Amino acid sequence: MKTSTLAACSLAAAALLLQAGPSLAQTTRRVPPPISDIAATTAGSDNAVFAGGCFWGVQGVFQHVKGVSNAVSGYSGGEAKSARYDHVGSGRTGHAEAVRITYDPQLISYGKLLQIYFSVAHDPTELNRQGPDRGTQYRSTVFAQNPEQARIAKEYIAQLNQAKTYGKPLATTIEMSKPFYAAEDYHQDYLTLHPNQPYIVINDLPKIEDLKRSFPKVYKATPSLVRSSKSS
Repeated sequence: MKTSTLAACSLAAAALLLQAGPSLAQTTRRVPPPISDIAATTAGSDNAVFAGGCFWGVQGVFQHVKGVSNAVSGYSGGEAKSARYDHVGSGRTGHAEAVRITYDPQLISYGKLLQIYFSVAHDPTELNRQGPDRGTQYRSTVFAQNPEQARIAKEYIAQLNQAKTYGKPLATTIEMSKPFYAAEDYHQDYLTLHPNQPYIVINDLPKIEDLKRSFPKVYKATPSLVRSSKSS
């Protein structure tokens, strides 16, 4: 389903979506904020790692969030030797396509990032798939960076399930102590660099509009690009 020259997500699936119409694209909704959150203590930055299908869209969403200084597409869940696009695409490496988000806890909380993740970045009810992409590499997973993140994510998932926010249980899992490996350069900033690519138009640009509409206070028009951070 994938093509290595054009990166991780399926152009064949995008063509099918174009034929079928927009009804197959992800339907997003704004979910309530988590009851529990992590309080900001000292100035500085922290990291969060989320997996929610193709990393193009997840990266693109969080690059437009105020308080986020960097969002890098990559792989998490497996070993270093298999953290390569051509291996992860097999679905047998244990990796998921993930995004490492560097943020300032004084400007945006971990709980708010989770709210955006569950609201507009992906559909957390889909098991081992996301939209047209199928396989464990597209699973919905919070890669907690410490026990407190794991606790907040676990309590939030329970909160949303108890409220029946989605009408069915969330498929999101929580994984601890899994290193993150940055993806190849041609995956980085893909949404910004290829806004007319069919997959991006159908699956990912609507997420940016949803972010802007649902979270206007944290939306920023100019994304924090990986290329910009490398050159600075």
